[in-house]
Amino acid sequence: MWGWFGGAAAQKKKDTPKNAILGLRSQLDMLQKREKHLQNQIDEQDAVARKNVSTNKTAAKAALRRRKTHEHSLEQTVAQIGTLEQQINAIESANINRETLAAMEKAGHAMKLIHGTLTPDKVDETMEMLRDQNALSEEIVNAITQPTLGEYIDENDLDEELEELQQEQLEEQMLTTGNVPVSDAVHKMPTPATAEPVSSRKQAVEEDDEEAEFRKLQAEMAM
Repeated sequence: MWGWFGGAAAQKKKDTPKNAILGLRSQLDMLQKREKHLQNQIDEQDAVARKNVSTNKTAAKAALRRRKTHEHSLEQTVAQIGTLEQQINAIESANINRETLAAMEKAGHAMKLIHGTLTPDKVDETMEMLRDQNALSEEIVNAITQPTLGEYIDENDLDEELEELQQEQLEEQMLTTGNVPVSDAVHKMPTPATAEPVSSRKQAVEEDDEEAEFRKLQAEMAM
């Protein structure tokens, strides 16, 4: 019950500026109509005075007297219109200021609720905790990705063993067939920039062929 009355009173207080502006605008509209009417009366009396200025001076003077009266009323009406317009502008500005202040107060309360107990120290504490957790996560990932079976295998050692196996296979093929595989021969050909003279290459090939024939002979004798 009291809440309803309180709400009604608050709403009435809020509507007061609006009702005042509506009343002032209604009065302003009436005065503006009066202003137009008085101006028409002035024009009519002026026309009557001009019409009778030469033929009927009494009628002309009476028309001028009425015109003066209408002009005085018009001046008062124009002054009232100016006062009302100023009052309307003042109330509208005051109402806008009040609504702006109320909106700013609501924004302040909203910011206060959003922040709550949040402080710069708590923000720093939270950021420090996040950095610690990220560092811990990185350590866990590193620990998980480390090899756990056997010792660490050096890739260079693997490459050396692979070259040895390739060399052994090449030697076995040479002992079996007496010829160097085409793919290996091509692979072992020197690049043009570092190629040896033709005579040296020819001599090396002849020595390889002799060595191959010698090993082939050894193999046949062993059989």
